Amino acid sequence: MRTTDQIMHKAAWLYYMHGLRQDEVAKMLDISRASVALYLRRARESGIVNISTSTTLFRNETLARELEDLLDIRSVWIVPEDRQALDPASEMPVLAATVFVDLIEKGDRVGVAWGRTVYHIADVMPMADLRGVTVMQLCGNLGAPYSYRPDQCTTEIARRLNAEGINIYAPLVLSSERLAAELRSEPVIREQLAGIADCRLALYSVGGIEDDSHLVKCGALSAGEMEEMGRQGARGVIAGQLIDGDGNPMECAHNRRCISADLNSIRAIPKRMMVVQEDNKFEPLVASLRGGFASHLIITASMGARLMERFKG
Repeated sequence: MRTTDQIMHKAAWLYYMHGLRQDEVAKMLDISRASVALYLRRARESGIVNISTSTTLFRNETLARELEDLLDIRSVWIVPEDRQALDPASEMPVLAATVFVDLIEKGDRVGVAWGRTVYHIADVMPMADLRGVTVMQLCGNLGAPYSYRPDQCTTEIARRLNAEGINIYAPLVLSSERLAAELRSEPVIREQLAGIADCRLALYSVGGIEDDSHLVKCGALSAGEMEEMGRQGARGVIAGQLIDGDGNPMECAHNRRCISADLNSIRAIPKRMMVVQEDNKFEPLVASLRGGFASHLIITASMGARLMERFKG
């Protein structure tokens, strides 16, 4: 993309997606206000001021094309970290929400996981009228005091899309394998979990296995138990379940105590949109990619460079 085209896309993104005034856009891009007005007019005339095409700025990176070929996935969006108007911390949720809505088709059933990343995406999801679309929770719920709960993410996204929302009103983790098996066999829960196989699109991130990971914070595992799972080969968390370095579900008591979608069912969803921003999510991301959990990927430029180095080696 030519430099002038990049500036035009950035100006349009900041003005239309973030609601900045023209003088604010001019200050962030270090150009005149008259230039901003000119770029915005060109953006309208060329048709890039459109939700489905405004993400071109993040897809025209050579790195994105190289990663698509290297990882054999359908689409990659790269969020730059040059700090010229585009701050990854604020841009990534907006970009992810835009891409997510663009991927939804009429009558789709979509699955939504949980966590800080998904919560922030839900918080900036554009309003749309997608009646006939169903938004499903991919895993059970957490205790009321916990932030970024699965039901919060699902409900907020369904509300913003004017879609039907289906929550799983069961705990994410049960105290015993027997209780989990019995609850999964209850007709309502069984039907909800089985319905995830009919999803056409999934939205999630991948969790880490650190002492401060979501599973530890919510009390599903103690820090010591998580450390032990790491020694046994755990490398990441998908929809509340532990995966190994190859992206396969761990054969462990924790996973058997989970009320969550079957991971093979998630991998079979045609469009699997994964969003990863934090640097400490690199190893979990590698594991999830090896396991086939992403067909559409949104990452930072530095994360993309690290993936190139890892998968080319």
